[in-house]
Parts: sequence; C-alpha cells; structure tokens
Amino acid sequence: MSKAGITLATADPPAPAVRPTGRRGVELALIVLAVGLSVYGYCAVGLARNGTVPPGAAGYGAGLGVLAVLAHLAVRWRAPLADPLPLPIGVLLNGVGLVLIYRLDLETPGDRAAPAQLIWSTLGVALFIAVILVLRDHRVLQRYTYLCVTVALVLLTVPILFPAVNGARIWIRVAGFSIQPGEFAKVLLAVFFAAYLAANRGALTYAGRRIWGMQLPTGRVLGPIVAVWLVSVGVLVLERDLGTSLLFFGLFVVLLYVATGRTGWIAVGLLLASLGAVAVGRLEPHVHNRIETWLHPFASIEAGEGPNQIAQSLFAFAEGGILGSGLGLGHSVLIGFAVKSDFILATAGEELGLAGLSAIILLYGLLVERGYRAGLALRDPFGRLLAVGLASLVALQVFVIAGGVTGLIPLTGMAMPFLAQGGSSLVTNWAIVALLVRLSDSARRQDAPGAAR
Repeated sequence: MSKAGITLATADPPAPAVRPTGRRGVELALIVLAVGLSVYGYCAVGLARNGTVPPGAAGYGAGLGVLAVLAHLAVRWRAPLADPLPLPIGVLLNGVGLVLIYRLDLETPGDRAAPAQLIWSTLGVALFIAVILVLRDHRVLQRYTYLCVTVALVLLTVPILFPAVNGARIWIRVAGFSIQPGEFAKVLLAVFFAAYLAANRGALTYAGRRIWGMQLPTGRVLGPIVAVWLVSVGVLVLERDLGTSLLFFGLFVVLLYVATGRTGWIAVGLLLASLGAVAVGRLEPHVHNRIETWLHPFASIEAGEGPNQIAQSLFAFAEGGILGSGLGLGHSVLIGFAVKSDFILATAGEELGLAGLSAIILLYGLLVERGYRAGLALRDPFGRLLAVGLASLVALQVFVIAGGVTGLIPLTGMAMPFLAQGGSSLVTNWAIVALLVRLSDSARRQDAPGAAR
C-alpha cells in the first residue's frame, strides 16, 4: 500500500504451527495385520497336521487381539506421538513365536509350552502397558542410576545359590516356578550405562592421557563403569552364561563408542573380546566343547554317533530351501533339547524357508532401526544413549542367537527375542519395546509447539 509516495510493506502472517501426528491409525491397522497373520499361521499348522482348523483358533486370535488392542489404547492415551511401528512388530513376533511353539508342542504332547508362553505374553503386555502409563518422562530413570546397577548385580548373583541347569547357573527355581534374572538385569544395566556415560561423556572424551594415539579417560571417571562391567561379566562366567556375558560386553562397547565418538573403543573392544574368547575357550570345558562342535559340526556323524544339535539345525535350514516345507510339515523336532528355545529359529528356517526367515530378521532389523532413529532425534544425552543401548540389546541378541544356530559363531545358549520359549526373556523384551515407544514419543514431543526446550 502506498501513501504520499511512501510504500508501506505489510508482513505476511506467520504460518500456523503444525503439531506432529502420532499416526495411531497406522499402528492400529498394522496391529490388525499382525494378529491376522498370527491366526493364519495357527490355522495353517492345524490344517497341515490334522486337516482341520484347530479348535482353539478363535480363542487364540481373540486373546492376542485383546492384548494388542489394550497396548494400543495405552499408547494412544499416554504416548500419542510415539512411533507406530515398534508395537505392531512386537505383536507379530510374539504371535509367530506362539505359533512355532504350538507347532512343536504337537510333536511333544508330554511337554506343552504354548499355554505357559501365552500366560507370559499376557504378563509381558501388562508390563508394557504399565511402563507406558507410569513412565511419563524417560529422564526420570536417570535419578535411579545406582539403584538400577545395584539391583542388576543382585539379580545376576542370586542364581549362583541355585543348582545348575544344563551346565549353567542362570535360573532361579522355586516350587516348580523358574525365572532367569539375567534377562531383567540387562535392561537395568542399559539404564545404568546410559546414565553414567551421559553424565561423564565430557571427561571420557577429553580428559586423561593419550597413549598410542588414543585419548584414555582418567581412572576416576572410567573406573566405576569398568568395575560394574567386570563384576557382572565375572559373575556370568562363574554361572557359565557366556551368551549374556557377550551381550553385556557388546552393550558396554557400543555405548562407550556412542558416548565418546572415539572409534578406538571399537578396536579395543574387539581385541578384549578376542582375548577373552580364547582364554575362556581353553580353560572352560563347557565352552571348549561348544567351540569344538562349532568347528566340526559333523564330527559326531563321522564317528557313528549320529548328528548333534548343530548338525540337525543345519539340516533343518537346508531342508527349508527358499519357501520352506510349510508350517507343521518340518522335522526340526529331531534337534531335541532346546528346540523350542535356543533352536526355534531352525523351525522357522525349515518350515518358512529363506523367505520367511528373512522376513523375521527384517522385522528385528526394523525394530532396531526405529530405536536408533528415536535416539538420533532425542536431544538429551541420556535418552539418546538409552535408545541406542536398548536397540543394541535386541540387535546383539539376534546376532548371537542366529549366528549360533546357523554355525556362524559358537552356540551361546540364549533365547531369541519374542520367538523362543522363555517367560523372562519375553517379559523383558516387551519392557524394551515399551521404553522404545516412550523414547520415540519424547523425541517427537520435543518438537511439538510449546514443548520445553
């Protein structure tokens, strides 16, 4: 507008703030798909084995669907901006695990595990809902850094007082009820590592002496976290739980690298892991036998003793081919002991083939990627490290288990997240998914209009 030769410029009105949406409708649609695929697998097993739909198919679908919808409603209420993918991925993996365990139960009528696994699934989803409802801000966990590490070390130590099971002291068994406390300890240690490294990342990166081109932090800063790690790993070695020891070591190195940005920690971690593996492999007979089996998986066949577990697992993967033999039509039960836990991936490989097995691995990869994405989006160092640590727990566990049953690395005896029989592992992994959902909600909430900076 001009007046008396003077042009008066009018500023454009500010653009309205756009509040990020949580895409809860997408989450619900994916949950329906996940439940539908699980029920389809359940029916496929019954049709393949008996020619009829299992009588409990409707109840199975209703139960899994109710649990999934309750979890979805909790997220919709308390974490409306959360990533829509972690919950459906957890539902689908849990559902596929129940199908595989039910399928193996048909081969072992005297040892049915599916009903108990369904109960543990209910407890796991209940814990997921509790975390979503109670934990409104992930930074609250940072206040309980030393309480978390204390409880974690107690949980790791208690199984020493109980008899060994299959050569390892990792279980607490009372009146027919058993839990594996190390599963819960891994989440608590992830919280401790994230909180401690977030509080001391500056000293870890810039303080201390420089040796061989690498900046080493002072002992006062690095000492406590190294001591906690050494105690936890030492206890696990005494319990012969080498898989969890490797898991904790990997978590420690990954978070130390993310906190400092120093690639040298990766090299140091690989060196220490190699030295520890050689020492334990030579000194511990139980581990030495597993390494020998890994190096010579068909030695028992050549000796006329029949195939061992690793050989049977490799046969199952080979039999599956590209598309698999079909749900309910495989022979992975010949693996015997731990077919429903350590070796359940062999059943998936045989009956779903390379295509189905790849889909399962991609689901795990997508869950890990969403955890890393939440970590990258968060501004506070504790949340960033916690998201990376929790996602790395899943990634490391899948690598260790999948590598063991396929002969890539020696078998370590751990449970595949969500798929394998084991209540402690299932409940813990639902807690990890809940924390990732909370962290993703916090990451998007910090960019919402009016969010605290």
